[in-house]
Amino acid sequence: MKKLLFVYIVFSLTSCEELLEIENISNKSITVLAPTDMAVLNQTNLTFNWDTIEGADSYHIQIATPTFNEALQIVKDTLISQNQISITLEANQYQWRVRGENSAYRTPYTMQSFTIEQ
Repeated sequence: MKKLLFVYIVFSLTSCEELLEIENISNKSITVLAPTDMAVLNQTNLTFNWDTIEGADSYHIQIATPTFNEALQIVKDTLISQNQISITLEANQYQWRVRGENSAYRTPYTMQSFTIEQ
């Protein structure tokens, strides 16, 4: 009986370990689709989108003006489950970045700059 109990416990722990394994996405990178780096746009309603990352449950997107190093304002800082978001912005210079996340790991940020002209 003790041997059977031991086998049951070992099997249970092994099964739980497999269920709780979270994919390490820290070496993956996001491919941005739009807006692309150094884009000059004449519209203020933009859709930001990127390719999904296998193993990512959510995406952290941030938008700053004019850049993150010289930020006068963080325009957007949000966590979403989709791989796109629509935002209305004023004419200005911007930098945006996005990274994939799951409960244990994060990808590096992918960063792009763009300008909205009137």
